[in-house]
Amino acid sequence: MAESSALTILFLAANPVVSSQSRLEQEARDISDGLLRARHRDRFKFEQRWAVRPRDIQLALLECNPQIVHFAGHRKHDKILEQKETITQEFATETKTEQEEGLVFEDDTGHIHLIPANALADLFKLFSDRVNCVLLNGCYTEEQAKVIAQHILYVIGMKQSITDKAALDFALGFYDALGSGRSMEFAYHLGCSAIQMAGLSEYLTPILYKKTESNPISAPDDSSTLNAVLVNSTTRNISSKRHIQEKREDLEEEYDNVRKKLKFLKKEWNIKTDSEAKYELAQRIEQYEVQLHNIEELLE
Repeated sequence: MAESSALTILFLAANPVVSSQSRLEQEARDISDGLLRARHRDRFKFEQRWAVRPRDIQLALLECNPQIVHFAGHRKHDKILEQKETITQEFATETKTEQEEGLVFEDDTGHIHLIPANALADLFKLFSDRVNCVLLNGCYTEEQAKVIAQHILYVIGMKQSITDKAALDFALGFYDALGSGRSMEFAYHLGCSAIQMAGLSEYLTPILYKKTESNPISAPDDSSTLNAVLVNSTTRNISSKRHIQEKREDLEEEYDNVRKKLKFLKKEWNIKTDSEAKYELAQRIEQYEVQLHNIEELLE
């Protein structure tokens, strides 16, 4: 497939001086490797930007024209902002007046800089003709996701603290699904499933928001404007029904795949004689049964 038709993923990493970079490097490397192995690898282009400052975000969006923007880093409630003894007194004074809501990036000296959620939302509003998914893969980013979702079709945030392992598992599951040609919503569900399959309790932490349908509409000045409003309203309703149908089809397909895997594992369990192997299979069988139950509830 020609590069011009490739789906560009922009990976933005911020690593202020008081935080660790190893997890971010592993996240970028594993995502890149997974996309290279994907069935539809020719459909993706993976761009990376590191030590991101506010202006770097704007430049990266202009240069890369991404469809997916992935923020990897921390949020104000994360531990790195509690280590104020390593930050200058000038910065410590400044943080008292900063807004509570904001993702953590870097300033020109490599220290922490907060960008308020509304500022990010206004930025993405300018790029909403290209960007259709934003992934905020850091702790306590649900509020930011809500605000950005006013302008972007799919936005994923974390509604509480999330461990490095769970954040990485979610990202890998998400991009594995996209690399296989699945939808954004299916990719989100598979990312949550990847956390659950790893035996972690944080599979409910990622949360998906879709672009707000109830955007304000100015009062019509004439009949032609009114007709345009009615057409847009009808189009939105059709689009909403289509999304629901696509989601149900994805869930039904996932349900069938999980049932097949579960049937295979139960057959293996009956064959195995080694107690340790049987125990490991029993654990995996239990995880798949939980996954089936969750999908059944969604389908209902």
